[in-house]
Amino acid sequence: MCGKRDTHVAHGKTRDAIIKAADDLFYQQGFESTSFADVSGAVGISRGNFYHHFKTKDEILDAVIERRVADRQAMLETWAADSAGPAERIKCFIRILCVNESKIRKYGCPIGTLSLELSKLDHSASQHARGLFDLFRTWLRRQFEDMGPTSLKADAAAMHILARSQGVATLANAYPEEDFLERETEQMCAWVDRIAPEPD
Repeated sequence: MCGKRDTHVAHGKTRDAIIKAADDLFYQQGFESTSFADVSGAVGISRGNFYHHFKTKDEILDAVIERRVADRQAMLETWAADSAGPAERIKCFIRILCVNESKIRKYGCPIGTLSLELSKLDHSASQHARGLFDLFRTWLRRQFEDMGPTSLKADAAAMHILARSQGVATLANAYPEEDFLERETEQMCAWVDRIAPEPD
């Protein structure tokens, strides 16, 4: 087809396609193990076209992290708009483990695995990647504050949910028990109900 710039990408969306492919590959096989050739092959573009958009893998990494932050921010805003109250919004966060169960079982948590890998590499982007956890921590803290006084301070409760979610994701990746994720998720949701203040 004369004039078709790339095999799989058209209409000026090459950069977005590169970021999406890199995001998937960094999750599935790790940042360090993913090459330029892997990403360009997944998108179906020439190396020259690839380098027109990104000169280094670190540039792609920054773009992937920014994309993840934007996607998760949009997800949190949707929950804030659609859920009945702060306790239900927190449960939406918890239940994302079950929504992404098949991927978590195979690859672990995309945020946790990337943060851990960059930390091991002593990579300059490790703090940038931690921003995803900061986003969740701040959002969860706000939900616990909106929920009202509990036996835990809002930030401690937020960190408890983050820590347990990461632990559940790690163990779900390590152990093939069919009902593990669902069971742990429901226990976390029950905990939220237990600490929620009684309605007036």
